[in-house]
Amino acid sequence: MPTSQYSSSFGRLQALSVNFLSPALMQDLLKVKDVLEMVKMLQGTWYGEEIEKAASIYQPPDLLEVALNRHLVKVNKIALEASPFNGKNAVRAYLLKWDIYNIELILSSKNMGRTITETEPFLVSSRNFPAGISAGNIPHDEIKIILSQSGVEAAVNHLLKYSYGTILLQYIDAYQKTSDLGPMVAGLQAYYYQTLIESLRFFQGDEGIIREMFRTEIDKKNILNLLKGKETNADKSIVGKHVVGGGGIPVSELMDMYGVNNVLEFVNRIENYFPLGEAVVQYRNTSSLVDFEIGLDKFINNKFVNKLKNIALSIGSIFYFIITAEHERENIRRIAYGKRYNISTDRIASMMMINE
Repeated sequence: MPTSQYSSSFGRLQALSVNFLSPALMQDLLKVKDVLEMVKMLQGTWYGEEIEKAASIYQPPDLLEVALNRHLVKVNKIALEASPFNGKNAVRAYLLKWDIYNIELILSSKNMGRTITETEPFLVSSRNFPAGISAGNIPHDEIKIILSQSGVEAAVNHLLKYSYGTILLQYIDAYQKTSDLGPMVAGLQAYYYQTLIESLRFFQGDEGIIREMFRTEIDKKNILNLLKGKETNADKSIVGKHVVGGGGIPVSELMDMYGVNNVLEFVNRIENYFPLGEAVVQYRNTSSLVDFEIGLDKFINNKFVNKLKNIALSIGSIFYFIITAEHERENIRRIAYGKRYNISTDRIASMMMINE
């Protein structure tokens, strides 16, 4: 593929990249006393417009969550528009993750009996853009209708006009017997990654690192599901329904690993794929699986994401921009979480994703 197609994309996104929060500002956010002060500090950044719009309806901490999510919608729209014709399908396929995110969030809220007002601030959608996350299939108004449905079954029925509904319907009988959303979520994830990797199969050269990165993302999701299962001593037959194929580690190998006695033994078994020694040290102190999620995220960031910026005139530069925006959102959310629950500054800092 001629690299010249990506010249204007690279230039446009490079110019916008100056708006990403500086390390110094991130440090300042870590030092404030609460979420309200975070919001005030972020008003002077590229999050200010969305904070101002949401402030008439929401108060912190929901105000920050809504502003972050709407800002991400806007950034993704810009990235999609900046993509040359031959790259748009791959970017669209990647951004379908936010349709999946919203559906999982809605189904989970219905399963747990949460209200619309409890769930809506966490949706990654904006009424300012008619196509949901700009690249997803589900518009904002449609998302709100799905959110208003009476339960999981009603939400799935409303989704039948999209490909997601057909996938979910395959698992509805099992859900009605078990109230376990896991197989539904696994079905959505399998569809997403199959679509994403298929969209990249005609790319050549340096883009191979992107395909490998997404396969590693599948491994990460599988490992986290198996760790959750091992922590609760869930039966292998149940946990297996939550595992998705297509990653770098064969499903059969993962399920064989699941036969160990505990979480730490499982982590030791995946050492050849994911060295998580630092996360193990943290886990021994906290007994929280979040430490392994952070460790996996950092591994993927160091091995793949930081290399994407060096693929200047290719789709890699577009993915680097999108993923950097996601990391910034997640870093701000983790700081806000830490402030709400009085987590130490050092601990919050250790949870953050930093692109070199």
